[in-house]
Amino acid sequence: MQPLRPTADEAASLRIAQELDRIEAAVRAGSTDLRPLGFWRVVAAIKRDPVLVLDHADQVGRIDGAAFRARVRVRVPVWVGTVLLVALIAAGVVGIILAARWTGTAAGLALLAAAVAWSIGVHSPTHLVFGWFAGIRFTDSFLGGPPPPRPGLKTDYATYLRAEPSMRAWFHASGAIATKIAPFVAVALAPATNAPAWAVLAAAAIGVLQIVTDALFSTKSSDWKKFRRERAVARYLRHR
Repeated sequence: MQPLRPTADEAASLRIAQELDRIEAAVRAGSTDLRPLGFWRVVAAIKRDPVLVLDHADQVGRIDGAAFRARVRVRVPVWVGTVLLVALIAAGVVGIILAARWTGTAAGLALLAAAVAWSIGVHSPTHLVFGWFAGIRFTDSFLGGPPPPRPGLKTDYATYLRAEPSMRAWFHASGAIATKIAPFVAVALAPATNAPAWAVLAAAAIGVLQIVTDALFSTKSSDWKKFRRERAVARYLRHR
């Protein structure tokens, strides 16, 4: 009796497993840059087949997490980072209150401080809330990204892969949208304060500058690039 030959799907899953085993061994040996190892190429293939996601999400998450922990030293539990950022948002509220009580330059600086605090503070908490809604979980808060370093959330990549692709896309967009809205909230509240016109214009300029930098850079390297990537996966799965 001839041995059963694996089906096409089983053969693809076996090849993926072998690739992931190779990559995991390299990470254990000290490699932390996953791209040269072919990890993200493998992940892209997995995303396009729900069966492969079921088969390999846990190992993908394990590899991604191990490489992250070896590469990123400045990290804290998620709750610690969230508390700090919520405190920053609260500081922005205090800034608005002070802008209503103070006058002149002091009021203007308080309004600008609120716009900046909210721009920084709302990004990761918005990702966190939307991620939990989408079924995505998180392992760490950290400082990272291109200079200057900024607060970030590390996803549990196994849960990220299992989330519905369009939800993954909007998960990436959520923080970016919140960050862009934040300075304009300060602008909208400015009439209730004593902030001078130059401060209101500066707060609006912060919002416009963020939109421009997103259009120029984020679509190529950050949240909006990931949004487009996951939307493409969702379209592929919808029409396959």
